[in-house]
Amino acid sequence: MEVRIGIINAPREIAFESSDSAADVEQAVAAALASGQAHVSFSDEKGRRYIVATANIAYVEVGSDKARPVGFVA
Repeated sequence: MEVRIGIINAPREIAFESSDSAADVEQAVAAALASGQAHVSFSDEKGRRYIVATANIAYVEVGSDKARPVGFVA
């Protein structure tokens, strides 16, 4: 699924494909914000890690778990 994280005062967002479910991503962000953690981290499908300061998160957009159909639909 695609995850996009908006950063305060940054012109671009962080976008990556994650193998985590939407609920897992939402839970990780909510837990980090609720507990006052300084950072939250994610990993993408290629093994790269993204560490984001929770104080600078503007928004987190989580895409759908379902794959879009390819081709023409009759």
